[in-house]
Amino acid sequence: MMRDENNKEMHNKKHAKVGEDSSPALLRFINRFWFQMWRGNPPGPILVILGLVVALLMSIPIFYVVWRSIFAGADSWLRLLDGRIPQLLWNTLSLTVAVTVAAVVIGVTLAWIVIRTDLPGKKAWQWLLALPLVIPPYVGAVTYIIVFGRSGWARDVWESIPFFTAILGDYNLNIYSFFGVFLVLTMFTYPYVFLIVSASLRRMNKNYEEVARSQGFSTAQVFWKVNLPMLRPAIGAGAILISLYVLSDFGAIAMLRYVTFTAAIYFQRASFDTASASVLSLVLILLTMVILWIEVISRKKSKYYQTANTFREPDTLALGKWKPLAIIYVSVVFFFSVFLPIAVLIYWTSIGIGLDALDSRFFEYAWNSVKVSGLAALAAMILSLPVIYLKSRYPSPISTAIDKMSYAGYALPGVIVALGMVFIFNTHIPSLYNTFYVIIIAFVIRFLPQAMQAGEASLSLVSPRIDEAARSLGSPPWKVMVKVILPSIMPGVLAGGALVFVSSIKELPATLMLRPPGFDTLAVRVYYNASEAIYYQAAPGALLIVLVSLIPLRYLLKKY
Repeated sequence: MMRDENNKEMHNKKHAKVGEDSSPALLRFINRFWFQMWRGNPPGPILVILGLVVALLMSIPIFYVVWRSIFAGADSWLRLLDGRIPQLLWNTLSLTVAVTVAAVVIGVTLAWIVIRTDLPGKKAWQWLLALPLVIPPYVGAVTYIIVFGRSGWARDVWESIPFFTAILGDYNLNIYSFFGVFLVLTMFTYPYVFLIVSASLRRMNKNYEEVARSQGFSTAQVFWKVNLPMLRPAIGAGAILISLYVLSDFGAIAMLRYVTFTAAIYFQRASFDTASASVLSLVLILLTMVILWIEVISRKKSKYYQTANTFREPDTLALGKWKPLAIIYVSVVFFFSVFLPIAVLIYWTSIGIGLDALDSRFFEYAWNSVKVSGLAALAAMILSLPVIYLKSRYPSPISTAIDKMSYAGYALPGVIVALGMVFIFNTHIPSLYNTFYVIIIAFVIRFLPQAMQAGEASLSLVSPRIDEAARSLGSPPWKVMVKVILPSIMPGVLAGGALVFVSSIKELPATLMLRPPGFDTLAVRVYYNASEAIYYQAAPGALLIVLVSLIPLRYLLKKY
């Protein structure tokens, strides 16, 4: 028995020794793996934790919607697959394709005329034709309803001119139709292509055109065979932006009574059918992922390079006999996309002020908009810092994953982000549900990448040696970021905050779905007043949103 006890004791000591030896080996392996993951330069744990928290916050609502839709039940799936989803697919895809094609054609032709030809006042046109970006499509829809609706100004003009009624018949334009939604979204999304293509045209090398002309190519042939292929990446980028915008738009579509996935999701949620709303959300997420996949594939296949040391600015082409037609074309687009909406808003705002009929709570709505948008901008500026610092200074699979997860809300429609917030807060955090804090969180999830992009652009101009000098003095990475880097990139951080503020003040579906009872913003009041045809109360809020939206235009024009 004594021998058995001794053997058992020796066995335990042996295993204890093995455990002591294996534990340092395991720690060494983990430590070596951690260093390799960060390429020998790991950040501090505080910085990594902050980045992971931000990434999880940004992506959890989307994953939650997907999870709820997968387990929505066979009945919900079968009921929607039988009739609802096919019709919504047709409505959504046909509208997306039509608007994208039309906006690309308008954007490319305008960019070519303004940048490459001797159009009179071309510098002014570069600004004027970018102005539709500051007009939210739902505001544009309000103005088009006022002008082209059943009792609008266009009908009055039509009926007052005998030629129209005698030759063309009665006024029959129905703005509440596919054509109406198509017109509104095209007029207010073409600047995405116009700006990006304009930037590419400015950087296009004259040498390629000269080689083509030396082969006997005409100006039209040079455009189709030389310029247009080199513009494909820019056109593709603009087309993807427009497609994603059309997929995610709610306000213009709802006001013009056309049903796509976003409107259907909102109305299903409003009727408390969250299972159907989650199923429709998953289909819309898949559509968005397909478009993003197409963008990745097209970007790989559309790469063109030109050497900077031989760059020559392209010639300005003379319009000649086509100059009057070009002026008319540019003026017509400007009239319908900028002048008409702004004129209508000013007219109805003056009526509301003249009649002293402004909503008595107008300034309360304005303050609500400023409050939630301002707090969202502040939160986005703070939360973007650890993500962009990790990505720039500590590149690794972890920092890349954090960066990609932070874009989750930006790539998807606001109704899906809002639906995820409803699921999470109503089920797990009811104390915050029905408070304006949920709106702020939704805004941050939607628009954090705007703050990240602006801050990242500024951080790229700061030398990493500044970080190294501060680290050599014993400062941890998070302290270097706050005390050393932040003051240097503050202009970019503030620019990103301004972009988030303006995007938040225009956001409609997330605010509609998440606002607590009695808490209205300017966007919500514009939507409700316009739906009830109270235009003199809808116009002041819409005009104020447009004026505030002018803030980021200078940033965008400088960028493009």
